[in-house]
Amino acid sequence: MVQAPPKSITVDEFISQYGDSDRYELIDGELIEMEPTGPHEQVAGFVGRKFNVEIDQKYPDYLIPHRCLVKLLGTATAFRPDVIVLDKTQLTNEPLWQREPVITLGGSIKLVAEVVSTNWQNDYARKSEDYVALGVPEYWIIDYLGVGGREYIGKPKQPTIIICTLLEDEYHKRLFRNDDLLVSQIFPEIKLTANQVFAASKL
Repeated sequence: MVQAPPKSITVDEFISQYGDSDRYELIDGELIEMEPTGPHEQVAGFVGRKFNVEIDQKYPDYLIPHRCLVKLLGTATAFRPDVIVLDKTQLTNEPLWQREPVITLGGSIKLVAEVVSTNWQNDYARKSEDYVALGVPEYWIIDYLGVGGREYIGKPKQPTIIICTLLEDEYHKRLFRNDDLLVSQIFPEIKLTANQVFAASKL
């Protein structure tokens, strides 16, 4: 017996039914189950901690929420970033923020970091396109397993961090591996190598 595909749902339905769950995000009306592993969460937690050190020392207007959705207006898409840095001074412009942790305006976002897992195509292609359209100034793609396509991380495939910096209406992408020191425009004084991030996945 052939199982019927799940029906498409709206962003409002998604937020109502799954807004409090970390297990799903919505892409073009399709419910996408997120399957983070322990090492995936270790990497995301490590990066978030390093960002918070910078925030505590130098950027009091920045905030990393525990839970947050990015809703793309005019679409049936809502992403759930692994790490998102928000500008608190802009949150008064967010129409939903006082009721639920949902961001709709690119001006509220300083940086997004996605830790790549089995659905790497979304992180490399789809989210990159949507974050640039939203005007997110910096987007980190953290591929600690080196599972992304060769067109993105080269050959031979190896653990790679791509930092995408918004220039006019497109991302300028830099690849970091091994002991490369990461270069961020949002956190210019951060002292962090690619290998330090990758090592966070280990026990």
